[in-house]
Amino acid sequence: MTVPSFFIYGEPDKQLDIGFMHVETVMERRHMHYGRVDAHKHDKMAQITLWTCGQGSYFIEDQKLDFIAPAASFMPSGVVHGFTVDADCSDAIVASIADSALPPIAALSMLNFDQPVMVRGQRDHRNWQNLLTIMTRVHEDYRQGAATSLAALIAVATNDMATLASLDHASTQGGNDLAQAFRRLVDSHFRKNWPVEHYISALGTTPHLLGKACRQAYGVSVKIFIDQRRLLEAKRLLLFTVRSVEDIAYEIGFHDPAYFSRFFNTRTGLPPGEWRNGQKNRPA
Repeated sequence: MTVPSFFIYGEPDKQLDIGFMHVETVMERRHMHYGRVDAHKHDKMAQITLWTCGQGSYFIEDQKLDFIAPAASFMPSGVVHGFTVDADCSDAIVASIADSALPPIAALSMLNFDQPVMVRGQRDHRNWQNLLTIMTRVHEDYRQGAATSLAALIAVATNDMATLASLDHASTQGGNDLAQAFRRLVDSHFRKNWPVEHYISALGTTPHLLGKACRQAYGVSVKIFIDQRRLLEAKRLLLFTVRSVEDIAYEIGFHDPAYFSRFFNTRTGLPPGEWRNGQKNRPA
């Protein structure tokens, strides 16, 4: 039996408009599934789901993941998924995003858009409230036809998910306070161009222990993690402000704008100005 591919759940697959996005709650389609959504996929569309209440089981490929709200997931296109929940007390906000709309969002996000993510832990962390606020805004703006804000809001939401995913991963590995402390320190000091040794000293650890914690929690080396954070900030400033490339270089800790341009070009394949123009010219 072939796993069905849907447009929106229960609707036949069809060609998506460039930049297509759709937002609704799970229970808006309650009459179609009554809390049970069988295995299916979306061939050219990713989905973000934030469970705001209730509990149930989520199915991702061959995994079954039980959850109690709040919980959130990111499903890339082509990933088989489904869920079973109590239809009388469960609901979620679902944002469906065409693959064609993902690149500018991914450019501003720390979340890995190439693999499915399910976040269930750290229920008291403030990012859950942040995520609920942003996804509620996404839903409201979509219903009111304010589509221009959706990509930026979804980028913020996926960054909150990335933070929660790193915490959840750390907790499932028996806790990783060092990696969490490192992430917070990078967020506070990456503009100061701290060398790795400063982070090691501030955290009172050793290069080996910090490197191990960083790779376990985030999958990259300490240096690459810091560079990724600086690159993300550069992209945000290029996309959402009119500040010059030179000004942005200084803002994120580069004393030489030419070196910043080489840094950016090496990691994106384009100089900062060309990358900015390309984002502006991308179809809406």
